[in-house]
This record gives sequence, C-alpha cells and structure tokens, in this order.
Amino acid sequence: QMVRAMTYLPPILAFFCGVLLTNSIRRRAAFHPRLHWRQMVVLAEIGLLLGVGFLPSSWDAPANALVSFTCAMQVQAFRKVNGSAYASTMCIGNLRSGVDAFCAYWDTRDRTALRKAGRYFAVILIFALGAGFGGVASQLWGTGAIWASCLLLAVSFLLMFRQEIQAEADC
Repeated sequence: QMVRAMTYLPPILAFFCGVLLTNSIRRRAAFHPRLHWRQMVVLAEIGLLLGVGFLPSSWDAPANALVSFTCAMQVQAFRKVNGSAYASTMCIGNLRSGVDAFCAYWDTRDRTALRKAGRYFAVILIFALGAGFGGVASQLWGTGAIWASCLLLAVSFLLMFRQEIQAEADC
C-alpha cells in the first residue's frame, strides 16, 4: 500500500516546485523590458508540454509529473481575471464562486454580481469544452494531443502582447 501511495508523491512535489518556480520568475523578471513575467511562464509551459508530447508511453509517470508542474505554473500565474479569482486548471472553485456570485445577484439584483457569475460559468464552460476536446484529441492522436494545448498557449502568449499594447494605448 505504501509503495502504491508513493506513486502520487512525484506529481505533488512537481506541483510544489511549479509554484516555487513561478514565484521565482515573477520576482526576477518583474521588470523585463520585452516580456511580462506571465508571458515567460507561458513560454515555459509551452516548452515543457512540447517535451511531454515526445515522451514514450513508458515514461507516463515523469510525463504526469511534468504536466502537474505546468499546471502549478498556470494556476499560480493566472489567479485573477477582471479582479476575480479563478482557477485555470480546475472547475470546483470556479463553480463555488459562480454560484456565490449568482446568490449575491439573487439577493440584491445587482447586475454586476450577475455578470461576475456569468464570467465564472463561461470559464467553466470553456474548461469543459477543452476537456472534451482533449479527450477526443487523445483518442485520435495519443500523447501528441498535448501539442494542441501548446498551440492554444501560443495563441494566449500572442494575445498577451495585444492586451499589453491596448493597456499602453489606454494610458
């Protein structure tokens, strides 16, 4: 039993290390002239997930740990959207926050709370669609399906430049 339980330790430690690395990137790259620290995190995620796609199936345990590491980076770097806390790699916390915002709307009829609830539910829907797509892609492409996430992360990376340009124009 203990040996079997120890198989869960590497992904948990990898998650721990992913949070540590992301915090280190944030501290050290806060004033990089060309890239925002979150963009650096996204680039690291792309590199790691690209590598995972090349690992043979006999390396599933290390691949799982690397995915756990990148999940930690994602969760740590992207904790808020429009001032609200979000979990970008899981749904339960978002569901709780969405229902909570909906209850606030129900009690007060405050449209801001309703919009907040709508954003949470939209994030959950996008997550569910992504999970469904990931399941289908895994059936079609096997381990290489992880490269689809690299493509989406690359799009996100590029969109972050657009948002930065827009933020500068708004000043």
